[in-house]
Amino acid sequence: MRDSIKNAIGETVQDLVNSGVNVSFTKRELDSLGVTVPKIQLTPEQIKKIRQQMNLSQTVFSKLLNVSASSIRQWEQGKRKPSGSTKVLLELLKRSPNILDYRLSA
Repeated sequence: MRDSIKNAIGETVQDLVNSGVNVSFTKRELDSLGVTVPKIQLTPEQIKKIRQQMNLSQTVFSKLLNVSASSIRQWEQGKRKPSGSTKVLLELLKRSPNILDYRLSA
């Protein structure tokens, strides 16, 4: 494949990844196209804002995320950082605060 075509495809795929579109590529394929998956960066203030936008207490928010209330408190104070799938879930909640509303129904 010519470098110009490969670069164009790589840029297009990178734009898709950055915009949140689901793509079906292996890590090797993404690497070969020069595409990187952006790291999730959430500040303590952003985590607190996510919870407040959902109008939830730290305790209810912790139950929703299946983590301890202490973890929520420490994330919001900047003493600890969420990791793994919890970080991804928080990013999703930042984009779509109502995504887990079904878990709050009576």
